[in-house]
Amino acid sequence: MPLFRAVGKCGAKAQPGRRRMRNTEWMGGCGKTDEDGCVLSLTRLCLLSLADNMKEVWVKDYADKYLDHYSFRHIMGPFNLLPGELVEELTLLLCTRKQLSRAALHLLLVPQLRGLSLERCSSLVSSALCFYIAARCQGLWSLDLSGAQQLPSKALSETLCRLPALRSLSLAGTPCDRCVIRTIAHCCPLLRHLDVSRCHLLSPAALLPLGGRTSITSSGPPSKSSSRCASTSQAFVPPSCSAPLSPPPLSSLLALDIGFGEQEGDRVAAAAYLLLSLPCLERVALEGLAQACYLIQHREFDQTEGFTDREGAPRLVEVWKEWRRRQSMDSWRKKREGAAAEDEDEEKEEERILWEGCRSESEEDASIDEGPSGSHNQAEEKRSGIVSSQSGDERLILRLKDVKCLTCDSLDSLSHLCPNIHFISVNVDDYEDARGRSLGSLLAAGLQTWSGQLRSFSIHYPGPLVDLLPALQVAGSSLISLTLEGMKTSPHTPLLEVIKACPRLRDLFISAEPPTTPQEEEDDEGQRDDLDLPRLPNLCSLTLKFSYEHSQMKPVISWMSLKRVLKCLLTGSPLLEKLSLVSLPCPLNCVLKDVLGVVDSDLYLFADSTDLPPTPLGRVQHIELQRTDVKMMTVKSIMQQSKRLKYVDVSYCWQISQLDWLDCETYSKVHIVWL
Repeated sequence: MPLFRAVGKCGAKAQPGRRRMRNTEWMGGCGKTDEDGCVLSLTRLCLLSLADNMKEVWVKDYADKYLDHYSFRHIMGPFNLLPGELVEELTLLLCTRKQLSRAALHLLLVPQLRGLSLERCSSLVSSALCFYIAARCQGLWSLDLSGAQQLPSKALSETLCRLPALRSLSLAGTPCDRCVIRTIAHCCPLLRHLDVSRCHLLSPAALLPLGGRTSITSSGPPSKSSSRCASTSQAFVPPSCSAPLSPPPLSSLLALDIGFGEQEGDRVAAAAYLLLSLPCLERVALEGLAQACYLIQHREFDQTEGFTDREGAPRLVEVWKEWRRRQSMDSWRKKREGAAAEDEDEEKEEERILWEGCRSESEEDASIDEGPSGSHNQAEEKRSGIVSSQSGDERLILRLKDVKCLTCDSLDSLSHLCPNIHFISVNVDDYEDARGRSLGSLLAAGLQTWSGQLRSFSIHYPGPLVDLLPALQVAGSSLISLTLEGMKTSPHTPLLEVIKACPRLRDLFISAEPPTTPQEEEDDEGQRDDLDLPRLPNLCSLTLKFSYEHSQMKPVISWMSLKRVLKCLLTGSPLLEKLSLVSLPCPLNCVLKDVLGVVDSDLYLFADSTDLPPTPLGRVQHIELQRTDVKMMTVKSIMQQSKRLKYVDVSYCWQISQLDWLDCETYSKVHIVWL
């Protein structure tokens, strides 16, 4: 086994004095403190030093002497001595700084590595690199190769069949096909998360092997593509990996924007099959999911028989019966354990009473002779009742908690099948209800099942925002994340009511159309007392983005009352870290000046002098203010107030000139973007 030590010859040639000066300058440029202003740990400082010297020391020596001359199955070098967590952090640091190279990856692929993410440097992923990953990092738990478009399907399959410990796998945007999915089903028995979104070589039917039991109990031969892939993939599957008798314990499956099926109903049938055959699923993003839930609820399995027979998969009615049997057994087992616990508690209580001598001798005999047998009979009756009740219960409960790509009319089916939803994403396009119900009432009724438990809600709706207010009033009390996209606004859009309905928000994202009619006056809103404004004390990320025409440099100022909403959000959110205000249809510079100079006497009236409220924008780190009327003087005031600020984007701000930008760039440590 070849031995590589990079610190010898290269370390002798280096100039310690110059290197120390370079390190000092670099640390002075990025600061010796972290985001919270605390002193960096010694471990973090060492990793930063490694990243800074990686290219000129270890990578240079390895690239010059070994990279294109030898093919090492293992490299015994300086990084073999580091724990896997530190190697993973160093790899991520190099990716973030865009300093990760092919030679650096060779050095960092060590056996103790448990997580490897190459999404930010997908251009480095090749068949040769995958060979090294499979040979050196067979203990990987997490692998992310998203965006590696040049990676052949054969190399993917050969790599994955040698990584049996994988728990998380992301192949989004790669040439993943049916053969790769079959390899995953055979060789990754511990896999819990799989992302194959944007894999256009995948058809919906290609995902069926994830459910296991393919080509079993099917009444017809498998499809030609399935047979061809089965024969091709046998070369990649080790002999120890036989056909999967049970599916992997997938709890997360993301497969949006994949290839087309042979027939129009393939997406729905494939989604229904996966929902029924993967009992551990909690997070799902599948096209056709809404129709699949309706199909399962109404047991219209006969519509999918042609699909399952063509693909050599079990018919859905058989999969549903298996799910029902498994659910009944699980429910019976839980209740039996509960009954056994009750029996044990009763026996302990009887023993306690016996030892305390609180009963007479006859009562003690009765309790000893009859009590346990009586409770035993009751338990047996309960158990028999469980079996009889479960035998007649046909309701199926899915474990889904996070669901994407839904339609408004599918919420009813989903609420029956999935009562434990916490995260939901809905897409509404030109909705028309045949029964005459409005979108607001229909959406509110659909979300009623999850009222008080929904934590994240995302919706794309090309209609007025006021239509969504009833739904937000139903589900908003527990939301910590809210995303509203495509909405139309007017000067009377109830944004303050939306904020009031969601008091626990941490993330708020609104992408909307600006008002088409201008607001001539503020209607005395600016003169009202601001104490009645709602606040979002937990908000960490705020995005208000309005669409605009590229031919227009300045947005149309048509929503003057939006200034009050902005002041409410900026002054009432002391934990704000990320702020994005793009193409606002109202003056922003005056709002920011008011927020920076605000001293709410009512807030300080009851506050102790040693415990004053936090300063507005005092924790912000990332700011985007494109296409607004903000001025550089205001931006400088924000930089002075927020010591954690790292990034400011003032592109296309017509009040900021190139001279202002250059002047601010010369003395500021904040990265400022201007176009």
